[in-house]
Amino acid sequence: MKPIPVVTAILVAAFLYLLVIDRDRLRAIAQIGPDDESAALQDADAPAPGIGVVALRSTAREVDDAVVLRGRTEAAREVEVRAETAGRVISEPLRRGAFVETGDLLCVLDPGTREVELAEAEARLGEAESRLPTAQAAQAEAQARLREAEINLSNAKRLSEGGYQSETSVISAEAAMEAAAAQVQSAASGLVSARAGIDAARAAVAAAEREIDKLSIRAPFHGVLETDTAELGLLMQTGAPCATILQLDPIRLVGFVPEVDVDKIRVGAPARGRLASGRALAGEVRFVSRSADETTRTFRIEAVVPNPDLAIRDGQTAEILIDTNGTQAHLLPQSALTLDDAGRLGVRLVEETAQAAVARFAPVALLRDTAEGVLVAGLEPRADVIVVGQEYVTDGVRVSPSFRDAAP
Repeated sequence: MKPIPVVTAILVAAFLYLLVIDRDRLRAIAQIGPDDESAALQDADAPAPGIGVVALRSTAREVDDAVVLRGRTEAAREVEVRAETAGRVISEPLRRGAFVETGDLLCVLDPGTREVELAEAEARLGEAESRLPTAQAAQAEAQARLREAEINLSNAKRLSEGGYQSETSVISAEAAMEAAAAQVQSAASGLVSARAGIDAARAAVAAAEREIDKLSIRAPFHGVLETDTAELGLLMQTGAPCATILQLDPIRLVGFVPEVDVDKIRVGAPARGRLASGRALAGEVRFVSRSADETTRTFRIEAVVPNPDLAIRDGQTAEILIDTNGTQAHLLPQSALTLDDAGRLGVRLVEETAQAAVARFAPVALLRDTAEGVLVAGLEPRADVIVVGQEYVTDGVRVSPSFRDAAP
């Protein structure tokens, strides 16, 4: 038999004997008193201390739920004014940044021979109008001759029936009446032709006047010049640009909302915005697209914002908030947010049980980010949210919280 197992067996037997039969001698050997043993047993039975965390006593508040978008400002109107006729510019240019009102002159073109063409068209109109009385007189004369021929025919028939005139005279009277009727039709055609000539001459005058009007290129609405107007002496062709005008009052906020949120937005809903410079804007929704963008599957929305001082420029980046129905939300530090094993966004709460305080994960819905923190929904009206140490605990882990109240 090997000596080591024998020695081990003897030692174990001796220890069990001292532990069960002669416990006093075991205490003397270990230098442990009765009180020390009792305290050791109590320490063994006491629960392990909790993990120290900091929790925030948060109370839900009523907030206006909002759909948050990233967008930009956009001019209410942007038009590139172009020439409708060809000509050389004879006006001094207006410089970019100048304010113009509706109807202000932007570019003036050299009339060339257009005034001569207008005078010629007016002369033709006068000539055409002078033919009208002649045609009217010819029609009246033809109608008088027709009435005379009708009377002669009637007399010839009565005389022929009484035997006082031959049948040949009746036939001659009928022929004269037919000739008079033909003259009436001819005179009527001449009158129509004279009136058509007048209408054509008037159209020519209007065309010549319109051509002269095209020489003066005017602002279609009030706004600001984004470009210089055409330079003096420039030969402009039809369709050449004269200037670009922006209308910035009111200005539009344009954003694109995902399809999961588009049903929350209605026309007329209050809209707020904040530029990158920090300027706050307020307006209302005027347009929600009915058709999604084929690439991003988002819907265009437009909100109108007053801009009387024209301080808001076209194309500035803006954060847009479209108000929807109100909801209860907690304002928490962004650092309090965490993820569970399934990847859900949430926070860890301090939950009081009969034995001790433990940590519990609670999923939340992120409403929006603010300068003071994040607004989240999905929690009870009152919640103790762990804001320091939440990454070091899991569900059911004992915690030792120290609390602080939320800032008002």
